[in-house]
Amino acid sequence: MYYVYILASGRHGSLYIGVTNSLQKRLEQHRSGQGSHFVHKYGVFRLVYVETYDLAEEAINREKQLKRWKRDWKIELIERDNLEWRDLSDLIS
Repeated sequence: MYYVYILASGRHGSLYIGVTNSLQKRLEQHRSGQGSHFVHKYGVFRLVYVETYDLAEEAINREKQLKRWKRDWKIELIERDNLEWRDLSDLIS
């Protein structure tokens, strides 16, 4: 399973889009400072959106697509399923 995810610093804050095959491990890396420099610098630790894919190529293509989107589109995508911008980390097992 592959995951495309969006992290946020807070509601309508800085956003980070990534892809991984182990969401829990990747979140731990980000939060311990071993992930992206951007995530660490701007405190972008709140998991606000996740999509799952069976194939790595599909996930990578989706990540690239989302990174090209306008910021407003990304916010609409997040708020479609997570209006409160809750941290979804506790749903990851």
